Order: sequence, then C-alpha cells, then structure tokens
Amino acid sequence: MEILFNPVLLLLATAKEVLPVLGLLVIFQTLVLRKPLPQPGRIVFGFGAVLVGMTCFLGGLDLALFPIGRTMALQLVEGAQKDGSVTWAAYGWVYLFAFLMGFSTTIAEPSLIAVAHKAHEASRKAISSWGLRIAVAVGVGFGITLGTFRIVTGTPLYLYIMVGYVVVIIQTVFAPRMIIPLAYDSGGVTTSTVTVPLVAALGLGLASSVPDRSIVMDGFGLIAFASLFPIISVLGYAQLVQWIVQRKIRKNKKVMPDHKRSA
Repeated sequence: MEILFNPVLLLLATAKEVLPVLGLLVIFQTLVLRKPLPQPGRIVFGFGAVLVGMTCFLGGLDLALFPIGRTMALQLVEGAQKDGSVTWAAYGWVYLFAFLMGFSTTIAEPSLIAVAHKAHEASRKAISSWGLRIAVAVGVGFGITLGTFRIVTGTPLYLYIMVGYVVVIIQTVFAPRMIIPLAYDSGGVTTSTVTVPLVAALGLGLASSVPDRSIVMDGFGLIAFASLFPIISVLGYAQLVQWIVQRKIRKNKKVMPDHKRSA
C-alpha cells in the first residue's frame, strides 16, 4: 500500500507540538525572570531549524524506517512458516535479524557515541569508548532477540523484566562502583532516534504476523528489553575487566617472590 506523505501537514502538526514548549520558555523568560530574550533572531532561526529537522525526521520514520522494519518482520515470519511449521525453532532467521538489527543500530546511535566519548574523557581513558559501545550494542542485540522470542512464544513480558532487574540488582552489588551510574545511563541512551523506530516496527510486525498474537499486548515491549539488557551487559563487561585485572595482579604477586629468590 502506498504511503501518502504531505510535508505541509506534517510541518503544521510538528509546529503544533513544538509551539507550546517555545511559548513556555518565552513566558517564563519575560514574566518570571523579567528579562528580554537574548538574541531573538537566533532563537527564531533555531526554532525554524528545529521544525524543519523534526519534520524531516518524522517523515523519514513514516516513509522508510517503520515500513522497512515491518516489511522485514513480515517476510522473515512468512519464511519461517512456509513449511507449515510454527514452532519457535523455525524462527531462527528472525532471531538472527533481531540481534543484528539491535547491534548495528546501537553502534550507530548518536546519543551512545556522545556518552561513550564523554565517558572516555571523564575517566582519563580508563573506559574504552569502543569497548563501552560494543558492550551496550551486545546487550541491546541480546535483549531484542529475547524480546522477539517472547513474542513468538507468547510468554508474559513481566517475567523477563522482573528476572532482568533481579540480575541487575545482584550485579550492582559486585560491580565496580565507577561503572554503575554509566551502566544505568547506557540503558537510556539506546532508546533514541535510530534504535526505537526499527525496534517498534519489528515488534508490531511480528505481533501482526505470528498466529494468536495481539498487537497491543505482544507488539509493544521490545523497547523495554532494549533498555534493560544494556545495563546487564555493561555491568558484566566491567566485572569481566575487573576479574582479568585482579587475576593479573595475583599472578604477578606469585611470580615476584620467585624472581627475588633467583636473584
């Protein structure tokens, strides 16, 4: 079905959503702070740029990202069901696509790139920018894969989320203190401009294609997986690095006395 796209109507709808925010800022600046707007020409230009940018972004979602995610989900499910099999094992390509999509979109997520770069600088290069991005991407990929498995099998969402947060609590007790706030933030930065549209389209496409699934009950929830499992993967990455460092330290302590005796 052809998608009708009217940029003028979309621009007006975007302006309707953004104007209240601009009005609030202007009212607060003039009535509460009682100060004139700094550089009003620059503010007007910036507001116009925001409108155009958001309009293009929303148009891109409707024209490209949402249809691509939904179409891929439908084609993969049709391929899994072409031999009449509807068991979870028949959806191997669906799970592989879910993992690769989650991993690749997270690696390209601008908000994650910014956070990883700042974490690298703030930690004086103790935290690897690429290491953090890969750890988060693996968590998102695994989470979305598990979320698609939940849709295919029809198991309750809350069971996965409850168990996931229990794991996070246990990891928090043993993880290095420095990495805990960054790990918690990593779950939020993944649900941004690149990842969310494709993940939402994948969930809705799967729920509408798998037999006996509700779009409302089963189609949503993938974003929760994309937010939770990066926390687990980053905490696990930090714990693994800590274990490797401590193992090297213990090994060096055992080797040093031997060198002293030989000297």
